[in-house]
Amino acid sequence: MNCSSDILRRTVLLLLFLLIPWTAQGKQIIVKMATLAPDGSSWHQLLVDMGHRWREATDGNVILRIYPGGIAGDERDMIRKIRIGQIHAAAVTIEGLTEISRDMNVFYIPMLVDSFEDLDTIRQALSPQLFAELKKGGFKILSWADIGWAYWFTKEPIRVPEELRKLRIFTWAGDYNTVELWKSAGFHPVPLSSVDILPSLQTGIIDAFSTTPLAALSFQWFSLAPNMLDLKWGPVIGAIILSDRIWNSIPSEYHEDIERISAEVEREAKNLVPEVENALAVMGEHGLMVHYLKPEEKERWVELTTSFYPHIRGSLVPAEIFDRAIEQKRELMEAKTVQSREK
Repeated sequence: MNCSSDILRRTVLLLLFLLIPWTAQGKQIIVKMATLAPDGSSWHQLLVDMGHRWREATDGNVILRIYPGGIAGDERDMIRKIRIGQIHAAAVTIEGLTEISRDMNVFYIPMLVDSFEDLDTIRQALSPQLFAELKKGGFKILSWADIGWAYWFTKEPIRVPEELRKLRIFTWAGDYNTVELWKSAGFHPVPLSSVDILPSLQTGIIDAFSTTPLAALSFQWFSLAPNMLDLKWGPVIGAIILSDRIWNSIPSEYHEDIERISAEVEREAKNLVPEVENALAVMGEHGLMVHYLKPEEKERWVELTTSFYPHIRGSLVPAEIFDRAIEQKRELMEAKTVQSREK
């Protein structure tokens, strides 16, 4: 009986050992991370630098292996692959995060904010709830990354919502609620993978998309949609996430350093946002036209987004976090009104 127990104990220990993602000699952990950021882009290089710092801080025991440019598929594909263990981490936008928690859709509320200061205020208020929901989904968020502002890029110039209604607009494949939202407002959404944007512009499947100027330049989408509306449709927010499984496999003695380095990367990411001016300059030299709005034209976009709210609340964005975000926005607007009166 003792012999059988000993064999069972050794078998269990062996199985546990095989499940640990590092080698017995060096205890080296390979963290496979995917991202849509193009190979060689500023965002990709930021992740590469982070990997170097992880390796140095952990004496070479934590190795970050990056798969850029959508090699691992779209962001929703990345999340699914993390869940089944094909990869362990990802640098994704809110599109990927919504595959884990619907609460993340709160950042898809169009024209919710128009400055990173206001975004920080709202995000700080909502982060505890957002982090908790990611934790429930089996993920840890290491850092946020403000990528920039999404603007509308179109084949033909637009200035008011009625003109956008005539176009076929890109939406993310798998995001059924957003598709229904656009349809309910009389628009023509076309759900696609991000890798299909360029060929879809070439073949006329879509006429418009919203993204950051850096993305439009990096992927060369602007060449087929050379009109940009100077309207901040919404912030494009990124995040570096890992599965709890890989995080827990990393010795706890390294956790503080990895979190510290990731926080440094979050701050450094903000320095990339001003590159939008360079991107606009480059695209301007190759045919991009930026269209600026008159106050009355911008007001029509405000009316459109406000009309979306009843359809967004409870369907695209869970009611509780939607209400908290709108309340935060109201408080920000009231504070700015008071400040302007005091000047």
